Amino acid sequence: MRKVGRSELCAGFAEELPLLQAHYPCRDLIRYKNSGIVNVRDTMSIACLQQGCTVRLAQTMRERYYSVEKILYLIIAVIGVPVNLIAIVILSRGKCGLSTCTTRYLVAMAAADLLVIVAEVILRQIHSYYFPVNFLDLTAVCILRRLLRRVSTDCSVWFTVTFTFDRYVAICCQKLKTKYCTQQTAAAVLATIGVLFCLKNIPFAFTYREGQIIDKVSWFCYLKPSFLTEPGWVGLDSFDRILTPLIPFVVILLLNALTVRHILVTSRARKELKGQSKGKNCSDPEMESRRRSMVLLLTLSGSFILLWLTNVVDYFYYQITGLEFNDYEYIFHEVGSLLKNLSCCTNTIIYVVTQSKFREQMISAVKYPVTSLFRFINPVVS
Repeated sequence: MRKVGRSELCAGFAEELPLLQAHYPCRDLIRYKNSGIVNVRDTMSIACLQQGCTVRLAQTMRERYYSVEKILYLIIAVIGVPVNLIAIVILSRGKCGLSTCTTRYLVAMAAADLLVIVAEVILRQIHSYYFPVNFLDLTAVCILRRLLRRVSTDCSVWFTVTFTFDRYVAICCQKLKTKYCTQQTAAAVLATIGVLFCLKNIPFAFTYREGQIIDKVSWFCYLKPSFLTEPGWVGLDSFDRILTPLIPFVVILLLNALTVRHILVTSRARKELKGQSKGKNCSDPEMESRRRSMVLLLTLSGSFILLWLTNVVDYFYYQITGLEFNDYEYIFHEVGSLLKNLSCCTNTIIYVVTQSKFREQMISAVKYPVTSLFRFINPVVS
């Protein structure tokens, strides 16, 4: 297979652009960027811009933003991959003072976050910024990349929901706790969610068409125009957006509110029973354990809510107004996507701050290569 020149891709894109703009107004080109619609940052439009083609979305303010965003995504990739790998290794060893059930959820969350970093940040953002037009743009690979992004994002979000629900049951539902909060249940729940979201995203593979055929090889993948017009596809897209992240957003807020309320009520009752309301100081191991669980739960779910909030606000803004983006609104949309991807890097930092045993394990892991090097060097020098 010979190497395809940018001029050929640009020529094909110049023919394709009027059709795309006829089917997809400017606002929908932006709205469906993550699904494969061409814009100023897709590989084809980048190739065309280098040939002097004009794309309606290419505006000076946005390009200034992109010059900053490309650096930020590189930082997210450089940090996100190692911190999630470290979290998976440390948590899998089971020496962090957490129950096996909790550990399973946290390992699954770290694995899903790592997959998002690879699929969304590396294979999409860094690919389009630093390595435009290569084998990743072959139509089959392009579709697989888009499906992988969908599945990994769904799993990352819903694994957070399952962890939140598990902590709610462990803290608030003592009778159900012994049956639900087990290693086997956690494995079954996580496996079921993974399989369901893989099946849910299979139909999206049929919403794409090839971009260009050059030397009998299909390049790029675009959404079919029918995706925005046929009721079945429109309904599937709406269901997908409600399922991730709108329902998780509401469920996590609700479960956290119920958990905090239960802990406050229980804490007040236990203090009255132990006479602490009269000035006595008695340690309560049960409440200390619940307090640590609550801190971990609230920091993880709170981080998720804060970093996804911009994305959710952007979704509702478009649903209410239906207006095309101006420059500032478009940048707000892009910042929402950036923060959403940043959420895949924060959990390990939260473990370090809130979990002393995890912190000890991480320090030991960082020290290990250095101490091993010194052990190797000392005999050689002496």
